[in-house]
Amino acid sequence: MPEYAPIEIPENPKLAQNVVHFARALRKAGLPVGPGRVIDAIRAVEAAGFTERSDFYWTLHACFVSRPEHRAVFHQIFRLYWRDPRYLEHMMSMMLPAVRGVQEEKAAQAAEKRAAEALLDGTAPDLPDQPEPEEEELPIEIDASQTMSEEERLRSLDFEQMSTAEIAEAKRMLARLRLPVKPILSRRRMAARSGRQPDWARTMRNAMRQGGEIRGFARTKARPRWPNLVVLCDISGSMSQYSRMVLHFLHAVANEKGDGWAKVHAFTFGTRLTNITRHLATRDVDQALKAAGAEAQDWEGGTRIGQCLHSFNRDWSRRVMGQGAVVLLITDGLDRDPEEGLAREMERLHLSARRLIWLNPLLRWDGFAPKAKGIRAMLPHVDSFRAGHSIQTLEQLALAISQPDDPGEKTRLMQVIQG
Repeated sequence: MPEYAPIEIPENPKLAQNVVHFARALRKAGLPVGPGRVIDAIRAVEAAGFTERSDFYWTLHACFVSRPEHRAVFHQIFRLYWRDPRYLEHMMSMMLPAVRGVQEEKAAQAAEKRAAEALLDGTAPDLPDQPEPEEEELPIEIDASQTMSEEERLRSLDFEQMSTAEIAEAKRMLARLRLPVKPILSRRRMAARSGRQPDWARTMRNAMRQGGEIRGFARTKARPRWPNLVVLCDISGSMSQYSRMVLHFLHAVANEKGDGWAKVHAFTFGTRLTNITRHLATRDVDQALKAAGAEAQDWEGGTRIGQCLHSFNRDWSRRVMGQGAVVLLITDGLDRDPEEGLAREMERLHLSARRLIWLNPLLRWDGFAPKAKGIRAMLPHVDSFRAGHSIQTLEQLALAISQPDDPGEKTRLMQVIQG
């Protein structure tokens, strides 16, 4: 292990104390921050200075952030701790559902709730003293029988608005989800006593064994086969948290025997296409996603959907789509280059698939409209268009697969485009 020389700390080391407290909050939020990184951060700040706000931000970022998924948490903790002078009051109002009068509710930003939990470190605000009720006052009874349970609330909660504890519980719930599929009846036949079609060849062979006497008719039925599930998951910056939760769900589907899928093929894309199928075969979900993240080097980068779909259609389509595969496309449709053949590649993908289902987390907004060019180019070439921002929407995915005529929100949004 590297040895560090002693640091000359001033008599009133406020900055060093603040860096240590900031690092403690990062560690509580899930970042692998140890004493060595804290020492490196203090030395880096001493060398770079902190007169410029951006220089100070990126100095600490270089010392504490080592994985793409840690960027959002670091950004929120930095903003709350170093930039907002009233961060404690803001975090308390976010963590405690206190009475706020006519103040408008404001949803937490991505990773903001986790950052608040890490900075508060279990402390709670002091509540104002409530006057004791007079003797003649009757106690108020609240009927909570119709209130939503914690698990029901978590099922409908947006992945981006979950705290650290809620994300951990959501992952456990996703590990229990199933995605069954019905078999496809192939043209090949198999022997069956209850079959409706006679098997003349086998009937005659049986008769030859009985001296030419036909004692019964052999019958056949269509042989069932199981389709492949092909998943194309967007891992760009706008899809980061959603893609991680979906990959947890897909890991459970890939490792669950008996749901009917012949094989689950998974690909990630941002600025390039990456095949992570072999990593999902690892039984440990954390190890599997860590290996997948190490191979996909474009996490939280840009988005080139058309180019990545072209790579899939050219290099992988014939390998994984030959058995009537169901394709699951997870993206927000915000393409950097929407004009470069995106519609053509989507049409080719649709023609190769037995069913193409698009999950878009932007559908969580009530006023969503297909205004982006990428969304307008992709939408006509999918069979079903559904939301994909919560556990509940992933549970409803099984309904879309089992019902081939379920278009989701496609029909309504196509009317918006055409009208």
